[in-house]
Amino acid sequence: MNGRLSNNSEDLSGMVIRKMTLEDFDQVVAIDQLSFSLPWPARSFRFELTDNPASRCWVTELDGRVVGMLVAWLIVDEIHIATIATHPDFRGRGIGRNLLSHALRSAMDEGVVKSFLEVRESNEVARKMYRSFGFMEDGRRKEYYKDNGEDAILMSLNHLPGG
Repeated sequence: MNGRLSNNSEDLSGMVIRKMTLEDFDQVVAIDQLSFSLPWPARSFRFELTDNPASRCWVTELDGRVVGMLVAWLIVDEIHIATIATHPDFRGRGIGRNLLSHALRSAMDEGVVKSFLEVRESNEVARKMYRSFGFMEDGRRKEYYKDNGEDAILMSLNHLPGG
């Protein structure tokens, strides 16, 4: 997480990270539905984009196509990563890592010093990525996921660089 990212966009080998807009809505909902067994209702993304002042919404775009999305909530000096996903056709290219890095840097620009998230216990790929950022596994929500009763692992990053 060295260097600064702009609040508008960042070119990463042909990829652009930018703020999510209503024009991205259908692609973002599609990524969510392809990525999760319990996707958000479409109206939730619309709410985040239009009505939630705490929301920070980002997308990764490649050749005019949205290939990654992230929604986070800024609360005082903390950022809660609410959802992050990469389109299945584009996984393994660092899109999620770059998107999370961008969101954390942008949050730091707003005075954030801590970050939180929860992740499925079985999602070892995501847990490994979060640990590489310095997130620690420090709690559990028993049977959090209603589709299969899986536990959520709570993770926190208590000292963002520069925070």
